[in-house]
Amino acid sequence: MNTMLNVSVSPHLRAETDTPALMRDVAIALLPACIFGVYNYGYRAAVIILISVATALLTEFLFEKLVRRTVTVGDWSAVVTGLLLAVNLPASVPYWMPALGSLFAILVVKQLFGGIGQNFMNPALAGRCFLLISFTAEMTSFTYDGVAGATPLAALKAGESVDLVQMFLGTHGGCIGETSVLAILVGAAYLLIKRVISIRIPGIYILSTLVFVVILNLATGAGMPDGTYLLAQLFGGGLLLGAFFMATDYVTSPVTPWGQVIYALLLGFLTALFRVVGKSAEGVSYAIILSNIVVPLIERVTVPLAFGMKRGKKGGAKA
Repeated sequence: MNTMLNVSVSPHLRAETDTPALMRDVAIALLPACIFGVYNYGYRAAVIILISVATALLTEFLFEKLVRRTVTVGDWSAVVTGLLLAVNLPASVPYWMPALGSLFAILVVKQLFGGIGQNFMNPALAGRCFLLISFTAEMTSFTYDGVAGATPLAALKAGESVDLVQMFLGTHGGCIGETSVLAILVGAAYLLIKRVISIRIPGIYILSTLVFVVILNLATGAGMPDGTYLLAQLFGGGLLLGAFFMATDYVTSPVTPWGQVIYALLLGFLTALFRVVGKSAEGVSYAIILSNIVVPLIERVTVPLAFGMKRGKKGGAKA
């Protein structure tokens, strides 16, 4: 009698924890940014977060019931997707927008590709990019303390001065969870202490972004940027949020050490390119999405070869 075994999706990693525990830790790490966002922007931020998470959970539950797939809402991955989308939205967006973004993230990017572990890009960022392309005006309208205004990086790109203390604390306009560097670093420290993530990808990503910002400024004739400019690039535009919480996604980032280095360098280059040469003042979301797409190729050329194997002309292993 033949016994059929159901093997879960790759990558297959030996770890002391499981997916629900990892996802819970990520959700806990996002709480400082969420709490500060509610403090900063009021009840609208709280409602947007609740709508985003609730829609993500409901979409995952209904779809998996519909196709008679094992219901996975208990693994917390949908909660994390909803939270990540919410913290990447302005508090001024209409309430239907986080619902639409979560629906797109869970249904189109995650479930239609097979569920957790099968998506080829970060669902939350894909949802944000979908909203940004479809509803640009709503996604780029920011208010703080009842006053509409540009984000610090947009002001910097326009040649205006920025307040680094405000950027560190988060007392300025921006997306719900990306403004406070302090809150993001508290969550990042939790992830590092719990060993949910390593410093390799976020560390190289952040440093390479600053290096490429300098190189591209010099290459375009803008001159050598000063310390204030570089710190503003570090503090603003969701760089820290993206580096610690989204670029490190297990499913859409490489598992090999050299693959992670290449991936992080690509992230840094693309982010700097969008910020310095492109029209976008931020660029983090697009940089991560594009790098996610390249991850299979990076893995193909960096995966360690088994004994007796050699690398083929197209990067894969052959006997």
